Amino acid sequence: MRPLADSDPKQFIADFFTTFTDDLLQTDEDAAAIVDRYHTPDVIEFADGNRLDRDKLIAHTRPVRKNRPIGTIEVHEAITDGDRLAARYTMHVTQRGKNLVIEVYFFGRFAPDGRMREANINTRSRTASL
Repeated sequence: MRPLADSDPKQFIADFFTTFTDDLLQTDEDAAAIVDRYHTPDVIEFADGNRLDRDKLIAHTRPVRKNRPIGTIEVHEAITDGDRLAARYTMHVTQRGKNLVIEVYFFGRFAPDGRMREANINTRSRTASL
C-alpha cells in the first residue's frame, strides 16, 4: 500500500478499493492475507450501520468472490486531514447480470502505511441508466 500522506486523496481511495477488489477476484490468495494487506488488525468499519471487524470483513469476501462483480469507481471529491480521508464517489457495478449504481459517502482513518484503520460508509443505490 502507498501511504495516504504521499497520495492524491481521489486517486488513493479509488486505488484502495480497486486493488483490494482486484486482489480478491483475480487471485486464489487466502482472503485473510488480502484483508490484512489492506486493513489493520484492529479495523472497525461501519457500512450502512453494520459493524464489521477483521473477521467479518474476511467473511464478507466470500460473497464478493462468489458474485464476481465487475466495476469502476468514479471519485467526485476527496479530502484529507492527517490520517483522515473523506470522499464522495459512485460505484458502477455489474453483478449477476444486473447494473448497479451506488453512491458512497466515505469517512475513514488510515495507518501510516496506507492500511485502513476505521471507516464509516453510507451508500445509496440508484437506478442504472442504460
